[in-house]
Amino acid sequence: MISAHRKTRAISLLSGGLDSLLAIRLLQEQDIEVTGVTFVSPFFDSKNAEQAARDLGVELIIVDVTEEHLSMVKNPRHGYGKFMNPCLDCHALMIRKAGEILKRDKFDLIATGEVLGERPMSQNRQSLKLVARESGYEGLVLRPLSAKLLAPTLPETKGLVDRERLMDIKGRSRKPQMALAKKFGIKRYVQPAGGCLLTDPNFSARLSELLKNNPDAGAHDVSLLRLGRHFRLPSGAKVIVGRNEQENEMIMAEFAEDKILIVSDVTPGPATLLVGSRAQGDVELAARLCASYADHQGQEVDMEMISAEGRQRIKATPSPRDEFISMKI
Repeated sequence: MISAHRKTRAISLLSGGLDSLLAIRLLQEQDIEVTGVTFVSPFFDSKNAEQAARDLGVELIIVDVTEEHLSMVKNPRHGYGKFMNPCLDCHALMIRKAGEILKRDKFDLIATGEVLGERPMSQNRQSLKLVARESGYEGLVLRPLSAKLLAPTLPETKGLVDRERLMDIKGRSRKPQMALAKKFGIKRYVQPAGGCLLTDPNFSARLSELLKNNPDAGAHDVSLLRLGRHFRLPSGAKVIVGRNEQENEMIMAEFAEDKILIVSDVTPGPATLLVGSRAQGDVELAARLCASYADHQGQEVDMEMISAEGRQRIKATPSPRDEFISMKI
């Protein structure tokens, strides 16, 4: 019997993926008051969760975990998944942060969209127990989609949630979730892990290379990995070459006094950022890279170089792009 003295209040992790939406809808079906919580870092943003919260009609709390998450990604206690995704550590961090909100705002439980066996490494029975335990809120973590297959949580035993109205979904098939989505009229959601750059093989390769060369890399260094073509120069400096007009604009916006920006006069032509060096040899190599991606048929390219010392006109002659293959990340 559900306690009638007040509504049960849940803080529920919300990514914008279908499982997280369904977990909230199952609780709403029991007239439980649900607030969503989502997280931002250099590897994911809150855009999908914000849309999902509007669709569900729930309040959304956005928590920036940049520093803690980046530190964890550099040295995950439980290692990585297929790429650079430390899913066990990440889930524990998110539940711990949700738990802090639970204590502060007096929620009754933490809900997640995790499904038993959906991801063999991070959502098996042992992993789900480990994540709840390491979050510090074991007993308060409810997985509505698989609750009937897991040990009862404190909110269930206290009658704050009706266990019989929760689900027993397991495995990698999405058919039960699709049926629930149809029942609830849910049509808009993102694909599993679709918002996390750490599950992207190309981004993960760049991140691995960055941390190998710069173990102290910060959030700004990581954010640059999203942009352009990346080259590691023999000196250890990095050059980023824009691939299109949008990236050129974003690269130009990243200029700061500790970097050098080179912009070709060729239209279309790339904006190029030199990071980690001001040596003349590296500047010349960055300029040749800029010229080589300007599609200027081997002719000398006029360009502008912007540095802490100001602006100056320079020229560079394109080289065959094959020359830079060994440097490309």
